[in-house]
Amino acid sequence: MLDQESSRTPYVANEGPHPWRRFVAVGDSFTEGIGDPDPAAPGGNRGWADRVAEVLAQDVDDFAYANLAVRGKLIGQIVTEQIDPAVALKPDLVSICAGGNDVIRPRTDPDAIAAQLEGAVAQLASTGAAIVLFTGIDTNFTPVFRPFRGKVAIYNENVRTIAERHDCIVADQWALKVIQDPRFFADDRLHLNALGHHEVARMVLRALNVPNDLQAMQPDPIPARTWRQARTEDIDWAREHLVPWVLRRLRHQSSGDHIVAKRPAAMPFRRTDEV
Repeated sequence: MLDQESSRTPYVANEGPHPWRRFVAVGDSFTEGIGDPDPAAPGGNRGWADRVAEVLAQDVDDFAYANLAVRGKLIGQIVTEQIDPAVALKPDLVSICAGGNDVIRPRTDPDAIAAQLEGAVAQLASTGAAIVLFTGIDTNFTPVFRPFRGKVAIYNENVRTIAERHDCIVADQWALKVIQDPRFFADDRLHLNALGHHEVARMVLRALNVPNDLQAMQPDPIPARTWRQARTEDIDWAREHLVPWVLRRLRHQSSGDHIVAKRPAAMPFRRTDEV
């Protein structure tokens, strides 16, 4: 692990290889990589964090990566289950995206959620690691989650304040307009697909100031549909994805029940096939 001063000093790209040797990702389904299936990846999902690790591993020989994220986790579960293991791995780079599952629940307080996030960030910051924090996406483009836009915006302001207070790097999904498009989302309309995770990886690497060869990818045009076809798709989506999601909430169940982290140990990371 790098000492606190060196690991948290802004990296300048033209000064040589990036300084990070051990990257640990913490969070929920977004960081686990749900929506970006890959049979070759541990747990069967790739995701933005794997994609970032692939780039970081290219520059240094002793790079290692762990991903502790588990789908469906609330902020309290992430704090309880992932922060101590993350600290124990002695990272010099940590990403944490947490609280999104809390914010989209009725009657939750984005300020209270952010207070829990700050406790986790303070604990991670004590390691001296560089910390990447995420704002939430602008949900204005999606009718289902548009009602939560105000709460997401409040939470984001808290995230930016926490980042300023603890000298964190902000990966700003709210400003990432390219993914505010249903073509960057999986069939469940909740998780990013491969294109979306690819764009988030590009954004994170920009935030880290790490040069890379990842290029913007254009989605296929939206096919022409009649009103009846669109409504049929909405009904099919509600039956397959929305209703089970609501039922899990009512039953106090989580999609992450009985799921374990896909990369619980920091290990060397290489991938050579195409994006």
